[in-house]
Amino acid sequence: MHEFVIFVLFVPFVFNNRMNIDDKLVNHLALLARLELAPTEKKALRKNLAEILDYVEQLKAVNTQEVQPLVHALEMTNVFRPDEVKPGLSREEALKNAPAKEAGFFKVPRVIE
Repeated sequence: MHEFVIFVLFVPFVFNNRMNIDDKLVNHLALLARLELAPTEKKALRKNLAEILDYVEQLKAVNTQEVQPLVHALEMTNVFRPDEVKPGLSREEALKNAPAKEAGFFKVPRVIE
């Protein structure tokens, strides 16, 4: 889980410039993710982030000039049912099991002072 949180924070850095993965960067990313990492975790994270950078560099080298952008990897069509108008609950039915009601509305505790 730590790796996922750090990865999400790390992605913007990757695409903006080629970075050296050092203790300062790992500590900064851990701070942003509010994680406390052991020295062994930091070492493993440095290695993982360096591998990600290397892979991104490989991806940058691929010619994608003729490739159309995708919204989704698979062709998909709408799988939802068609919208149909159906009768809803009456106000009385909707409020029937409400723990508190007032003047035909749900009564809830005040949350803004």
